[in-house]
Amino acid sequence: MDASFASSFVRQPAGLRDHPALVLNADYRPLSYFPLSLWPWQEAVKAAFLDRVQIVAEYDVEVHSPSMAMRLPSVVVLRDYVKPARFPAFTRFNLFLRDEFSCQYCGSRGEMTFDHVLPRSRGGRTTWENVVAACARCNLRKASLTLRQAGMKLARPAYRPDAEELQNKGRKFPPNLLHESWMDFLYWDAELEA
Repeated sequence: MDASFASSFVRQPAGLRDHPALVLNADYRPLSYFPLSLWPWQEAVKAAFLDRVQIVAEYDVEVHSPSMAMRLPSVVVLRDYVKPARFPAFTRFNLFLRDEFSCQYCGSRGEMTFDHVLPRSRGGRTTWENVVAACARCNLRKASLTLRQAGMKLARPAYRPDAEELQNKGRKFPPNLLHESWMDFLYWDAELEA
């Protein structure tokens, strides 16, 4: 998998480039793995002052105001539990994550688009159950034909994933930057391999 391709879908605000804070839910799990739940350091400091988060790890860098100094938070935990949605939103990013950034016709990875299994021109709807990730070549080959007419098969049928499944798939795509203070919180709930 070309990690740079997958990470190109995640916008990174300027504040996340320098000393971002990993945001954990009240149960000490990340709000999301991909994109990783990060706040710019300014948001983390603001949330700490408003007593919305607890700081559990810090960078060795300080910020100063006229009356105080504070080390920048590297890991924060929300004081109030945010209940995750049972089903994720139907977005292009979540669709590609469900299909692990690979074409569901030929298995290639790289630049992706999406394809309606039953073409819209034939009454197909834009839903989880009818849309798959596809490379441009396969998408053009299939055009507005059915799978049978195009002589193509899906690697796996289109389906509506639940939020937990997308969280687990997101773990397969770690971001380029993983601060050492985050490691104890990112994979602690992952199944151990023998």
